[in-house]
Amino acid sequence: MSVIKQAERSTYVDVEGSPWEPTKFPGVWQKMLYKEEDGSAFTALMKFEPGARLPKHAHTDIEQTFVLQGSLVDEDGACTAGNFVWRRSGSVHDAWSPNGGIFLGIFRRPNQFFE
Repeated sequence: MSVIKQAERSTYVDVEGSPWEPTKFPGVWQKMLYKEEDGSAFTALMKFEPGARLPKHAHTDIEQTFVLQGSLVDEDGACTAGNFVWRRSGSVHDAWSPNGGIFLGIFRRPNQFFE
């Protein structure tokens, strides 16, 4: 995360100047925007290349996703650009992006992956 300015009450993040970091999943990249010191809650921009997939995982708390570009798909349906989806704690699914996309993800706790 590239910080532009750290003030008493605010931290300004240089999102454009921050590099995309690879995740352990092929074709899935992230830019960390905020992260609790203990690593629990975090907010990140996620970028999926066309066809990229997150394998089966459980949401250990509510996950919120706003789709900026493209679409994010799972067994329940597709969330397209300009729309928002949230998933309940304990839900289990795969997620993929047929044509690629960029998403803003807000996590109260990290997902638990089964692979």
